Amino acid sequence: MDQRTSGTGAGRVRPERAQLVFDFAEGDRTQVDLLGGKGANLAEMTKLGLPVPPGFTVTTEACRYYLERGEEPQSLRVQITMALRRLENDLGRRLGDVVDPLLVSVRSGAKHSMPGMMETVLNVGLNDYSVKGLAEAAKDERFAWDSYRRLIQMFGRTVLDIPAERFEHELDATKARAGVATDVEIPVSALIELVEEFKHIVQDATGREFPQDPREQLDLAMRAVFNSWNTDRARLYRRRERIQHDLGTAVNICAMVFGNLGETSGTGVCFTRDPASGQPGVYGDYLSNAQGEDVVAGIRNTLTLEDFAALDPSSHAELTRIMRRLETHYRDLCDIEFTVERGKLWMLQTRVGKRTAAAAFRIATQLVDERLITSDEALARVTGHQLAQLMFPQFDVDAERVLLTRGMAASPGAAVGKVVFDSATAVAWAARGEPVVLVRRETNPDDLEGMIAATGVLTSRGGKTSHAAVVARGMGRTCVCGAEEIEVDAAGRTLSVNGTRVAEGEVLSIDGSTGEVFAGELPVVASPVVIYLEQGLDAALAVADEQTGELVRSVDRLLRHADQARVLRVRANADTAEDATRARDMGAEGIGLCRTEHMFLGERRVLIERLILADGPGARDAALAELLPLQRADFVALLEAMDGLPTTIRLLDPPLHEFLPDRTELAVRVAVAQATGRGDEPDVAADVTLLSAVDRLHESNPMLGLRGVRLGLSVPGLFAMQVRAIAEAAAERAAAGGRPLVEIMVPLVGSVMELHLIRDEMDGVLAQVAAAAGGAPHIPIGTMIELPRAALTARRIAEAAEFFSFGTNDLTQTTWGFSRDDVEASIFATYLDKGVFTVSPFESLDRDGVGALIRMAVQAGREVRPDIKLGICGEHGGDPESVHFFHDAGLDYVSCSAFRVPVARLEAGRAALASDTAGGRL
Repeated sequence: MDQRTSGTGAGRVRPERAQLVFDFAEGDRTQVDLLGGKGANLAEMTKLGLPVPPGFTVTTEACRYYLERGEEPQSLRVQITMALRRLENDLGRRLGDVVDPLLVSVRSGAKHSMPGMMETVLNVGLNDYSVKGLAEAAKDERFAWDSYRRLIQMFGRTVLDIPAERFEHELDATKARAGVATDVEIPVSALIELVEEFKHIVQDATGREFPQDPREQLDLAMRAVFNSWNTDRARLYRRRERIQHDLGTAVNICAMVFGNLGETSGTGVCFTRDPASGQPGVYGDYLSNAQGEDVVAGIRNTLTLEDFAALDPSSHAELTRIMRRLETHYRDLCDIEFTVERGKLWMLQTRVGKRTAAAAFRIATQLVDERLITSDEALARVTGHQLAQLMFPQFDVDAERVLLTRGMAASPGAAVGKVVFDSATAVAWAARGEPVVLVRRETNPDDLEGMIAATGVLTSRGGKTSHAAVVARGMGRTCVCGAEEIEVDAAGRTLSVNGTRVAEGEVLSIDGSTGEVFAGELPVVASPVVIYLEQGLDAALAVADEQTGELVRSVDRLLRHADQARVLRVRANADTAEDATRARDMGAEGIGLCRTEHMFLGERRVLIERLILADGPGARDAALAELLPLQRADFVALLEAMDGLPTTIRLLDPPLHEFLPDRTELAVRVAVAQATGRGDEPDVAADVTLLSAVDRLHESNPMLGLRGVRLGLSVPGLFAMQVRAIAEAAAERAAAGGRPLVEIMVPLVGSVMELHLIRDEMDGVLAQVAAAAGGAPHIPIGTMIELPRAALTARRIAEAAEFFSFGTNDLTQTTWGFSRDDVEASIFATYLDKGVFTVSPFESLDRDGVGALIRMAVQAGREVRPDIKLGICGEHGGDPESVHFFHDAGLDYVSCSAFRVPVARLEAGRAALASDTAGGRL
């Protein structure tokens, strides 16, 4: 039973009194939180009766105590002594004895696998005296001195922080003097001299001799493993893998078994299936006369397991039996480390193996077919992140490449095209069949057409939730943002980076999965999974080889099972009929967000500009009258594409400045005209009037200014025009035999009074349209919950709203007080490094803060209106971790970009199964 020791609250065990050391024979794999992954699995293999060297585990609790206070709990030293005594008594040998000494390894073992991130020290217990006892006991002097030099080298690097190069340089010099090419060829006499040189390095670097006390070696090695939890590389790895920084690592102290005892000994790593492809069969590497680190270090070419079978048939046969037993026991791909000591096989580690996304899907369905797991378990074994990886095209890994720079991996995929620096050029060049990459300092809504035309988007500014990133992800467009080394000269039609100049028309390749930017054209490999999702299984199989076909079938099986299991419906964010059709092909069950502001770009922008700047009712009404038929046609096409499925249309919501001329550009134009004596010209006079209006409407913080419902209340007739267009489009579709299921969403409501005021106008328009059409479909009116006040007053807002849709982008921004266009570049790296959060709250929902507001609003809304429909339409709707939260919170649907619909479908199924499991219903 896990004994928790952190903290001092009621029911907690004081660290000084807790059990902090467990023999391998005491634990099992369920204690991974306490014993770490390695320790729990060593205990499990011991429990199974497999040949595991005896040892014990120092718990993660001890590590956390040490990292918090800089010292071990007082009882830890005593508990280690007791465990060490038991180990010595069982083996009949003592640590560091001068006759047949016991040696131990000291290895890390966190809850989550972090391969290579933390420290290991082998051969602990050797000193100037025990090395001779080891030589005598093993009848192999060379082995003993080789083990001693390994200890000093590893201890010096990991415990004493001596640069590894100092030891490696001396090792290379020794091989050169001896005239040998590899470590295993160094003669005994040279090894003895090398040990002395290594000891001199320690003395010179630290001012003290290499520790001769075996227990001091053990204690210092254990602390080094503890300290390695917080190295830069470990923290970086945890950030990338979204592993908490406060878990700590266990330490596994294990009796040494030796793979460097001659040609009948060796060490290896194997997998029960190919972790790259998922193909059945045993895969692995073996190195004779070597210790464990030699295999991963690549200092010698390894052998295959088939070669191992020829060298040692008995050990190979036993290993094969154990591999099958472990895969059956864990019911999954197993990653195994083993050592052979003079013909005796020892198991040093096993864990559920890491695998590629393709292997994950193949292995999951293989195990179902082999009756080892159920379809529910198979679905739990794959993730939305893995599915997303399979959907994006990839650059050919074997192609030559010239890396220019790196930015933020904003939207995955591989894009190749000619560089263009403005939207119009992108559209024009794409229309004549030329692939383009749109390069901007940052994008804005006016760049939408160019982004649609481009194969990829590259910006020198902005983060993962900048306009470029959000829109690109929504379109499934490859995007790299915030490549700060790039200097964009839009006027000069060039970019420069690290001394390289790229002119418009030259080719770039960008990798949205890594953030890399390459010169020239890299070949792209298409994804058959996308062909399957867009065109169906038969179309994908027609272009797939046997292995790829198996992958596509696996994705199809698991995605269909997710659809059967899930409770959450999945809609898409789509703004045009074309977007909607693609979303429907991807499995979307409706539109959760149609952003009408995207319908006012290009040639229509001048109409909105005219509306906002209108100096009287007549001008305003004329602009609205011109917009109405355009909007109606938009909505007719959209409702036709989504016939029979719910379609939520959000009224105009952009910051006002996005529809106004650029203030700086306009002011410069006016100033130049006046300075050159053209101030009386009609066009200049018009610019002066326009500048005055823009100045009057200028806002310091447009995201919190005149937008959403505020714009609807401030510009008479604007929302009424949109509502009329929606209602007339629905009536037209119904009259044509269609089944329009349209909903109207009012954005940025913070007070129920705002919603009441705008609903009065909307209800009147809907009644007029229904009367004129002789009846019309019911159109529910709801609101976005994207302000903390809206969540806090959801009970009152529900009185006027028939549905809530949580706009988690703005809700996150306003809850944290973050400007999402600024903070990613300025403070997020620091916040991630210091553990303020482990992932950007714009990428994965902040459950404690934003999530609490959502839960509060869900409960309040349902208390007032039990049949209220609840959804989410922010970027989090396609984030795998966030989908699980939305399921648990009781929402009815999530909405996300079309490209992320399959990911949300998969994760919604996984969330339902996880909920059932937690509730004990499986």
